[in-house]
Amino acid sequence: MATISKEVIINAPVKEVFTYFARPEHMSEQFPKEIGMNVIPIEVKEGFGVGTVFRITGNFGGKVLEWDCETLEYIPERKIVAKQIDGPFKKWIITVEFEDLGEDRTRTRMTVDYDLPLSFIGSIMDKMKIEKEAERGIENGLYRVKALLEGTGSIPVYITLDAYRKLLRVKESMNCSVSEAIVRLIESKPIAK
Repeated sequence: MATISKEVIINAPVKEVFTYFARPEHMSEQFPKEIGMNVIPIEVKEGFGVGTVFRITGNFGGKVLEWDCETLEYIPERKIVAKQIDGPFKKWIITVEFEDLGEDRTRTRMTVDYDLPLSFIGSIMDKMKIEKEAERGIENGLYRVKALLEGTGSIPVYITLDAYRKLLRVKESMNCSVSEAIVRLIESKPIAK
């Protein structure tokens, strides 16, 4: 069993930081492309809150893993907790906590508590490799979000659920992040005068 906890101070209001993390599909944008992280909402509850179910897939240490998670706790501008409900891990819980430091600064802490699905014999090196990649991935992910929110000062626009589902299909066909899909779609359409 392993627990990884990393934190970063993001120079943005807690409301913006929380709103970004409240959308599970943004998780895929926090990891390098070679991991191939993909997060797809399966069952969305009001505000992406408690009961929202999403599927995560990615290449971790040369192993492609896929699991479904459910949001268990959702306290606006304070905390989000999700847990694996179906998948390879013996245990997988992610907690993201937010602390408003004032002056548009937010301490953001991400903790992942998991138990890998590998057998003991022949897996010690795999476990160490995956744990190291997971730790680096979480830390780098927090810094990617920090750069995104500090660099643009804004968060993605909210759209209807139907439009969002269509966007996810386009994202899948383009094999890119949600943000990249939006940019590509905008750039491919001529601006009406």
